[in-house]
Amino acid sequence: MAYDKFTILRSTAYPLAIENVDTDQIIPARFLKATERKGFGDNLFRDWRYNDDGTPKKDFVLNNTKYSGKILVGGRNFGSGSSREHAAWSVYDFGFRCVISSFFADIFKNNCLNVGVLPVQVSEKFAKKIFRAIEEDPKTEIIVDLEKQEVTLVATSEIEKFEINDYKKQNMLHGFDDIDYLQNIQEEIQTFASTRPF
Repeated sequence: MAYDKFTILRSTAYPLAIENVDTDQIIPARFLKATERKGFGDNLFRDWRYNDDGTPKKDFVLNNTKYSGKILVGGRNFGSGSSREHAAWSVYDFGFRCVISSFFADIFKNNCLNVGVLPVQVSEKFAKKIFRAIEEDPKTEIIVDLEKQEVTLVATSEIEKFEINDYKKQNMLHGFDDIDYLQNIQEEIQTFASTRPF
């Protein structure tokens, strides 16, 4: 499933300064029945966002109208727990294109890259600066430049580099998932296959 190309994202952000956020908190297991990637955003952080009667919890960050944007800034060890792809699907379906944290669980990180969400790992020091800037001004902007592999905190003009696998980087720049990538090089695959003995 192709998704929008990711080149440069400039956006405000939602701050979720909670460590060890696991995939069951991101999308509770009872919402894993669907096999398509649509509709999961409604239940992103379901038990943190809503009361038992379905009313929004006013103190949860995603329900706070002073915050907005396509970036979620999470605490350390974001996406730990089970390997469910639905966690990444729900993040994307809600509208986030980037999650910033000082540490990601590997499987969640890879699942995000497969669906068009860029997981950006920054230092603890830089993460704290981002949280502080958003606390001081909820409208503060962050620039994520995938080509340069840089995160810029606009309020202070501070920049930090981030790492990403080059294959995944190229896929995100082109809006490809793994299947799209293979389809894009189909002629090369056929040419190579024709040189192989049967």
